[in-house]
Amino acid sequence: MRRHLAYLLASMLLGMASAAYAQEAGNSADLKGDRKDLHQDRRDLRQDKRDIHKDQHDITKDRIDQDRRDLNKDARDISRDRRERNQDLKNGDKADARKEQRDVNRDKRDVAKDRRDLRADNRDIRHDTRDLHRDRKDARSDRKDIRHDRKDIHRDRRGS
Repeated sequence: MRRHLAYLLASMLLGMASAAYAQEAGNSADLKGDRKDLHQDRRDLRQDKRDIHKDQHDITKDRIDQDRRDLNKDARDISRDRRERNQDLKNGDKADARKEQRDVNRDKRDVAKDRRDLRADNRDIRHDTRDLHRDRKDARSDRKDIRHDRKDIHRDRRGS
């Protein structure tokens, strides 16, 4: 009976020693993995910040609204050309009236093109705004991951 008790006690002691050794070896692997995660999260955060800056720049660029100014200018040109065309028809000058009508038609095509561009810019603004929201969300998540990784590294160093 004593021999079995001694074997049992020895096997328990060896088991606890091997578990303690494995725990200590695991800490260094955890520490290395946590540092790698921290490095990757910092890289992700930098990339998200670049994306945020790029999306903000795109939104600002789209809102400059050159198309809106072109649309207003073309509308003024159409009304001026129509006035001139009507004046030419009243005076009986059909050749000049035909020329003014061509200008009106050209300005109408420009207005249609500017409206398409304006719709595309608004669509781009909407997409960029969504991207900006997603990038900010990713950046918050990366900051949170960095905090957790730093906390894990601290715990692994302390051995708790």
